[in-house]
Amino acid sequence: MMKISRRGFIKLSVATGVAAGIKGKPILTAFAENSNAVNKLAQGKWKSTTCQGCTTWCPVQVYVVNGRAIKVRGNPNSKAMEGKVCPRAHMSLQQVYDPDRIKVPMKRTNPKKGRNEDPQFVPITWDEAVDTIAEKMMELRKNQETHKYVTFRGRYTYMRDIIYDAFTKIYGSPNGISHSAICAEAEKFGAYFTEGFWDYRDYDLLNTRYVLLWGADPLASNRQVPRVLNVWGDVLDRAKVAVIDPRLSATASKADEWLPVVPGEDGALALAMAHVILVEGLWSREFVGDFIDVINKFSPGVSVQEDTFQEKYTYGVVKWWNMELMNRTPEWAQDITGVPAEQIRRVAVDFASNAPNVISWLAPGSAMQVRGAYSAMACHALNGLVGSVDNKGGTLQGMKVPANSIPKYDAYVDEIAAKGKKYPKMDQRGYKEFPALNLGVSGGGVVTNRAADSILNEDPYEIKMAIGYWNNFTFSCTGASRWEKALEKLPFFAHITTHPAEMTKFADIVLPAAHHKYERWGYVKSKANRYAYATMNQRVIEPLWDVRMDETEIPWLIAEKLAQKGYPNLFNYYQNEFQDPETGKKPTNGMEFTLSALKMFTQPIWDPALNNKGDKFQGWQDFQEKGVWNSDPYPFKEKWGNFGTETKMFEFYSETLKHALEKHAEKHTTDVDDIMKTCKFTVTGEHSFIPHYEPAFRWGEENEYPFIFFEHRSRLNREARSANCSWYQDCKDVDPGDEKWDDVAKINPVDGVKLGIKTGDKIKLISPTGQIECTAKLWQGVRPGTIGKCYGQGHWAYGRIAAKDFQKMLPRGGNNNELLPADYDRFSGSTARHGGVTRIKVERV
Repeated sequence: MMKISRRGFIKLSVATGVAAGIKGKPILTAFAENSNAVNKLAQGKWKSTTCQGCTTWCPVQVYVVNGRAIKVRGNPNSKAMEGKVCPRAHMSLQQVYDPDRIKVPMKRTNPKKGRNEDPQFVPITWDEAVDTIAEKMMELRKNQETHKYVTFRGRYTYMRDIIYDAFTKIYGSPNGISHSAICAEAEKFGAYFTEGFWDYRDYDLLNTRYVLLWGADPLASNRQVPRVLNVWGDVLDRAKVAVIDPRLSATASKADEWLPVVPGEDGALALAMAHVILVEGLWSREFVGDFIDVINKFSPGVSVQEDTFQEKYTYGVVKWWNMELMNRTPEWAQDITGVPAEQIRRVAVDFASNAPNVISWLAPGSAMQVRGAYSAMACHALNGLVGSVDNKGGTLQGMKVPANSIPKYDAYVDEIAAKGKKYPKMDQRGYKEFPALNLGVSGGGVVTNRAADSILNEDPYEIKMAIGYWNNFTFSCTGASRWEKALEKLPFFAHITTHPAEMTKFADIVLPAAHHKYERWGYVKSKANRYAYATMNQRVIEPLWDVRMDETEIPWLIAEKLAQKGYPNLFNYYQNEFQDPETGKKPTNGMEFTLSALKMFTQPIWDPALNNKGDKFQGWQDFQEKGVWNSDPYPFKEKWGNFGTETKMFEFYSETLKHALEKHAEKHTTDVDDIMKTCKFTVTGEHSFIPHYEPAFRWGEENEYPFIFFEHRSRLNREARSANCSWYQDCKDVDPGDEKWDDVAKINPVDGVKLGIKTGDKIKLISPTGQIECTAKLWQGVRPGTIGKCYGQGHWAYGRIAAKDFQKMLPRGGNNNELLPADYDRFSGSTARHGGVTRIKVERV
């Protein structure tokens, strides 16, 4: 059997692309370089699908000519995005036709694993690949060790529960481990423990008069980028914008106010603004209430009797003042945050004076910190103070999408599986140190990055097998070297992926995945512009290569093979419970199964007999043609007095958090003060239940590591999946301060002079836990004393463009996650990648 070196893999990639063209499929010619070339093409058709280049999940349409995708546009049927897309949507064309894609199943022939080990992959058939996986699963069942299997989920569609839930649980493992905690769980914490909503929020930009952005750069990253790009000019004409960010981001460059905060001190700034709003009497009487005698008693340093204030739709505003806010003046905050007291006061007054049509926009930058839970609460609490929560021009929860859940599977869980799935999940959620309080439940959330430690330390037990899809934890998790060691130790790993990735390097079996936008079927749910929506992923072109859909076809194939080996439960579930709702027919292959499942999940949307809200369709074909369902517009103020908190009110003193922490402490036979200390917080007592100040937690002492490191996101990052696209490298300077085809650390010129470093110097960034090499860029758009760097470069195994030298595994720049330590906001389970979690020093190379 032929073994493939890295050089051979590249040659095979090119050869396979040519062969695909010979077989009658579209030949990989160059992309059209000008509009005249496009105009000469034969007449094509716009086909609806979905872009998942970020978590906006935009409804799009692809122009297909002679079976080839050549252009992308926003879906004109979308009320949320109004037919707009951002640059990421166009870049996907280079991804789907990338000659470096995984084209056929492969197996590892070198038993040694490691970053510097050549896997010596050889091509195999789908049957051999699936048989190998099924055989490993049967071995675990034979030994009653099904709990030692893990499904690692990365990005997903809402077909996810077919593999992530049913596949894993019916087999007998509790271990469906998602990527969510390396994404943004911390910001959800802030909204949940004030208004009882654990999800991303929507924003009424059309009616807002002030936008206060906490580490958010909506013109480039976070959610709703196409929507923001479409309306931001109108927002600037009508509203004021203030950006809190140590970097002059794209959004900050257009803002009325830029507050270059010391990374990690957002909470102090938010508390000082809350202080000003109350002292100046600018809180919302309609939402919060007022003093009984209508005389403002909020005065710096002076406590207030609680019974003198009558609240309406909030809970604990006076208690919050007495316990925390009365001494949090702008003068107190300026020394901590590095933002002048005068500017803090001005922004707070402007923000509140324009209320209630204002937005305090909380983003990962201010929340994904070791002590970010309380910063998240403080930033979101400003919406409560001024009455903008669930209000016109403010922050919104979003409408629900009518969709069916996965069919129940209890009847298919046998005795072995029932025993296996009773084990605790392997990511240590719910441990004393990791409350992970999703929906207020101890262990209710995921602690994604902790899974590496679990494998390494066999805590809570040994892991022997894993399947991962649409993920690359070896690159995307902080403390990345831990993942390399964990995957070296893991006895068997199968990776389902479109491209060779750092995680693929450690796989025993590699399965080529269909591209989410062009080659698969599925659907996703999201929200923007006051509309919830469901948008369909569709196979708009026939794949060039021998790929399968990760969430549906591949689990079907494995279930089929398990049945042949004497374990039919999973296959029986898929075949019996996923009948086509139009024909009643049972699926007989993976594609039929995929389409039956998709129809089942979305039937409340497309079936005229079931759909009584939002867009109406004539049936499945009509939904498929239009590609997107839109809800009715979000109604304002309906949550007032009926929030999802313990008190049903917007909580400044969070009884909801108090209940959750007390339950977690009780579970570990201790008290809340001990939990606070264990989770690296500094306060005790009732302060634990209010938004309060926590000093930023940093790795490294200032005398050895003088600079605070922070990272940001690119307008072009398809979640770090863009780097093998030449368009990404060609246009990288669209991000303020960045350079084409390079990876730069942005250093303030004042610091550059002190270091004796100039633009273009090759430098090494060193933290207490790691180091990377990149290029210096002196730039006034970063706060002195900090060094900022974009996330996304530094790939060493993602393809010939992403790497500086793919054959030699030399990265183009450095991966920030090799510099950042593995630390957490333990209350949400979120990875702490922002807030200046580590200090660094700089050396010239």
